[in-house]
Amino acid sequence: MPLDPSYFAAFVVGLLGGVHCVGMCGGIVGALGFGLQGEASKRLLPYVLLYNLGRIFSYTVAGAALGGVGLAAARLTTVHHAQLVLQFAAGLFMLALGLYLGGWWYGLNRLERAGGRLWRGVEPLGRGLMPVRSPRQALLLGLLWGWLPCGLVYSVLVWSMSAGGPAEGALLMLAFGLGTLPNLLLMGLFAGRLATLARRVWVRRLAGGLVIAFGLLTLARALGGWYGPA
Repeated sequence: MPLDPSYFAAFVVGLLGGVHCVGMCGGIVGALGFGLQGEASKRLLPYVLLYNLGRIFSYTVAGAALGGVGLAAARLTTVHHAQLVLQFAAGLFMLALGLYLGGWWYGLNRLERAGGRLWRGVEPLGRGLMPVRSPRQALLLGLLWGWLPCGLVYSVLVWSMSAGGPAEGALLMLAFGLGTLPNLLLMGLFAGRLATLARRVWVRRLAGGLVIAFGLLTLARALGGWYGPA
C-alpha cells in the first residue's frame, strides 16, 4: 500500500518550520544543555537526542488524540464531507503558519497565548527535573517540552484531525516531529550559528512561502474533493 503523501508533506513542514523552532526553542535547548550536571555534562549529544525523542513522542500522542476526535466528528455526519471540511481547515491553518513563518502576519501568537494556560500547569513539573543528571530526567523533560505552546505544532495538530483516525493522526505528527529533529538536534550543538541563520529575512520568507504552497495545495485538494465525485 503506497504511503500517504501527507506524511512526507508534514515532514517537510517540520523541516521548514525549523526557522521558527530556532527562534522559539533555542533558549530552551540552551538551558537544557547548560543545565546538565555531573557525568551528563560530558555527553551532550545523547541527552539532546533524549530531549527530542520525548518531545516527538508527545507530538505523536497528541496527534493520535486529535485524529480520534476527527474520526468521531466524521462519524456524526457524512464521513467524506467531514474529512474535506477538516482538510480545508488544515489548509487555512497552513496558510496562517506560512504567513507567520515568513513574518507577514502573527495571528498565530494568539493561539500560542491560549496554549500558555496548559503550559503553566506543566512547566512546574519541568523545574522539578532540573538540573538534569540522568537519561531518565532528560527523557521526561522532553515529554514535557512536547506540550510547549507553539503555533507551528498547533497548526499541524489541526491537520492531524483530518488524517482519518488515531493511527493516521499519530503518524502525521510523528512525521512532522521527525522533520523538526534535524534543526533541534543541531541547535543543541550549534545553537548560536543556527539562531543567526534563522534571523535572516530571506530564510524565514523562503520557509514561509513553501509552507503557504503546501497550504494552497491542501485547500485545492479539499475543494476538488468537495466538487468532484464523493
